[in-house]
Amino acid sequence: MQNTYDLIIIGGGPTGINCGIAATEAGLSHLILEKGVLVNSLYHFPANMTFFSTSKLLEIGNTPFISHSDKPTRREALEYYRRLVEKYQLNIRYYEEVLSMERNEELIYHIQTSKGDYYANSVVVATGFYDTPKLLNVPGEDLPKVKHYFDDPHPYVGQKILVIGARNSACDVALETYYKGAQVTMAIRGEAIHDKVKYWILPNIENRIKEGSIKAYFNTEVVEIRPHEVVLKGPEGEFTIENDFVLAMTGYQPNYPFLQKLGIAIEPEGDCLPMHNPDTLETNLPNVYLAGVVCAGARINKLFIENTRDHAELIAQRVKEKLVEV
Repeated sequence: MQNTYDLIIIGGGPTGINCGIAATEAGLSHLILEKGVLVNSLYHFPANMTFFSTSKLLEIGNTPFISHSDKPTRREALEYYRRLVEKYQLNIRYYEEVLSMERNEELIYHIQTSKGDYYANSVVVATGFYDTPKLLNVPGEDLPKVKHYFDDPHPYVGQKILVIGARNSACDVALETYYKGAQVTMAIRGEAIHDKVKYWILPNIENRIKEGSIKAYFNTEVVEIRPHEVVLKGPEGEFTIENDFVLAMTGYQPNYPFLQKLGIAIEPEGDCLPMHNPDTLETNLPNVYLAGVVCAGARINKLFIENTRDHAELIAQRVKEKLVEV
């Protein structure tokens, strides 16, 4: 059948690239389908972001990740993964969104994209979670002033900013915008900054709050977002603050509607795990695998690039064994 591959990989992030490398080394024909740019999620990280992990822990494909400091920057990561694609001559198509997947009578998966049709004996879903923010589900969340992603602090110079959240991203955003001249307020559902915030960030944000440079409302939730103000609800009831921008750093989750559209079952409770065998990574669909952080479902702080690097080789060997059996 035309355009039939041993393995099609959905997602061109670090895990998808790693799966492509493993497929190449196992002698499997492969195709990587990426709906955006190469390592699309990393590309949309803040421009000046530095990884929490060391470059050594991010290495894949037996290729050293050289960075100017112990923790690499976003720019260095983008170049590293670009070089990997070039080195291994990975077969990857960009700006090509997967629309549907069905298994035909020949037990081959037919994948339809925004640009064409492809067929594969096996499929890996390596879509991560960064593309799907957790929504507040409050009136006004669709206003242009509400952002679920943070790129650069410059647009917020001299603006009244509400940062929602109390983890690493929220604290980072609050500090960066504050240092660039924004008037920063934080809305935090709990009674304190999260205790898992990185050790070099935590004292800084706590001191800025303590001295009053950044205003923080604890035990507080957003009720409504309006064009020039936000309604909050705290221990003493509802109140309103003036506001120019809302930066909702509320976290992310796997794209569950997309997974379900492919036919992958989702556990209805708890961590909402996409169903898969933890030993083989095979889902409820025969010869369809999960790889990377998507395996953790809603527990996005459980899996990272560095502790899922073995997924690629495991899946490639499994696919190769099944092809031999046939």
